[in-house]
Amino acid sequence: MDVGSLFDVAGKTVVVTGGSRGIGRMIAQGFVEAGATVVISARKAEACEKAAAELSAAGPGTCHAHPADLSTEEGIEGLVARVAEVSPRLDVLVNNAGATWGAPVDEFPAAGFDKIFDINVKGVFLLTQALLPSLRAAATDENPARVINIGSIDGLVVSGTENFSYGASKAAVHMLTRKLAAALAVERITVNAIAPGPFPSKMMAFILDDPERKEAVEGSVPLGRVGTPEDVAGTAIFLSSRAGAYLTGTVVPVDGGISGTR
Repeated sequence: MDVGSLFDVAGKTVVVTGGSRGIGRMIAQGFVEAGATVVISARKAEACEKAAAELSAAGPGTCHAHPADLSTEEGIEGLVARVAEVSPRLDVLVNNAGATWGAPVDEFPAAGFDKIFDINVKGVFLLTQALLPSLRAAATDENPARVINIGSIDGLVVSGTENFSYGASKAAVHMLTRKLAAALAVERITVNAIAPGPFPSKMMAFILDDPERKEAVEGSVPLGRVGTPEDVAGTAIFLSSRAGAYLTGTVVPVDGGISGTR
């Protein structure tokens, strides 16, 4: 056993959607600093290009920007073409792009379900489907290709927020992960999900930027803090390395103990 290479992802080609900020950027940074070649996508071109340049400067891996709206067929096709330009194979796909919607139960609109499920669930499936040829090209018995879907503890436990479609969509992502894992295992493509708890992100900014609300969030976490880039990047790297090659169909809560103690 070569213990030193168990968590090695250097040289792998990785796609991280929604990679310009938040959890997506944290994961992309981890892969780049571990020596991988990373393609990030985001809807806002300027933010995507800026993030890729900053991540590449940190090295030793490289980061390529591909601005795209992955809720459209054209956006998915463009990203697939860009991946093919970067590498003939795709070792890791991280489906992180997502959205949320909050409103009281009596006021929650139908559009709040249509948009969230289109992006958070259908988009995950369609992009994975479109990138299957590249994933298949990377897959071997000992080193499967990997798909990592970013779910949420809101898909595991009931939160106090009024994000009805978001929580339901993330529960759907967790089940979609299991369904895809069952379908793709024979092709040596593993599919797992990470279910993050509270992390610094745009979705959480309205809470974490308020000292009192941040303290309340931290107090609800058994480990007493919000997540860090190392926490979520480390989990993604584990799932993508030799150490995680025998896992598929799992949902890994990275939440400081919230889901395990409720």
